[in-house]
Amino acid sequence: MPPAKKRARSYDPAKTRAAVLAQFGNVRAAVRTLDPGQLALPTRLGDWTVRELVAHIGTALTAVDRLLEEPEPARQDGRLADFPPAVAADADAIAGAARRLAADHPDLDAHLADAERRFTARLDEAPGGRLLPTGAGALPLADYVVTRTVELVVHTDDLNAAVPGLDVPYDRRALAACTRLLADALAVKAPGGSTEVRIPPYAVVQCVEGPRHTRGTPPNVVETDPLTWIRLAGGRTAWQDAVTDAKVSASGERADLGPYLPLLG
Repeated sequence: MPPAKKRARSYDPAKTRAAVLAQFGNVRAAVRTLDPGQLALPTRLGDWTVRELVAHIGTALTAVDRLLEEPEPARQDGRLADFPPAVAADADAIAGAARRLAADHPDLDAHLADAERRFTARLDEAPGGRLLPTGAGALPLADYVVTRTVELVVHTDDLNAAVPGLDVPYDRRALAACTRLLADALAVKAPGGSTEVRIPPYAVVQCVEGPRHTRGTPPNVVETDPLTWIRLAGGRTAWQDAVTDAKVSASGERADLGPYLPLLG
């Protein structure tokens, strides 16, 4: 008898919206403190500067406005956990758009303020079940808003890495949603039940083909903290480096997640 199909994780739309706006607010507050020299600093995103990264962060919210302008798909054919690997498909176009946005919006705070205003207005108008044509297929608006936590948390970490001492805080709800979505994406990419991946306090998933664990201590266990997990999933940290630096605990012959990472392309 085949194993029961796992139920997709659910998210509370009101809490997700609050998480997105809180994390975006954290970024806005930090950006107001940046001077021209800091905005010109390089980032770990190829040849992007901090200014271009900040300009791009605004699109985490304006993407909702853009997708709502598209015709609504006839039916849902995507899954929330399929979204992370779809992000890299338009990497070149995203980089070009970031450079244009940075050039066109010298006042970055005004740019971010406008993005926030349009986002909140759209969520007030559109029902959560409204389908959007995303890179991962047609998804409900409420699900797509969850993906905004990934964009914001990952890029907040990029911003902190680029500007010494900036220390933009992470909203706990945004960090939780981002961690869970990326963990679920791993379970989709590496289906199975032989390995337990623990990311306390937010997520535990079973993945990787092999003998299924049913009771007692799992034979294959991976454990790490949320930010390390997000860096692994986003390709900011290599698996072997994280293991060597004791950022990840991995035990068992099927505990090597290196072949399945990163998840964001």
